[in-house]
Amino acid sequence: MALEYFHESREQLSESLLDLKRAKASLIEELEAANWYNERAEATQDAELRSILEHNRDEEIEHAIMLLEWIRRNHSGFSREMETYLFTKAPITQLEKVEEQKQQADNTQKTAESADEDSLKIGSMKGE
Repeated sequence: MALEYFHESREQLSESLLDLKRAKASLIEELEAANWYNERAEATQDAELRSILEHNRDEEIEHAIMLLEWIRRNHSGFSREMETYLFTKAPITQLEKVEEQKQQADNTQKTAESADEDSLKIGSMKGE
């Protein structure tokens, strides 16, 4: 993905959006490089070469993860989705439903807490 390619005029894009685009392009490159090393490691019959290629693959994976973390820290949408899907045990396709149920429960609790706070106001004792 060439950074020079934009769907909108580059002049209309913020520097933070351009940085996000740079990070995403680099992430794609790191994932591709990891895949290339993995293919080569799997294809070779030479154990020493396989070891080197696997080491290089793992370095590319490290770079990809570093980029993912930067993206998480700098884009709330990615952060929100990562919180839903990463490091979980439930079936991946059911995690969105689990998160929605959790949010509904939180909203219900907040509504109940708000109602409790309103009922404790002194004004309510005056008949207001």
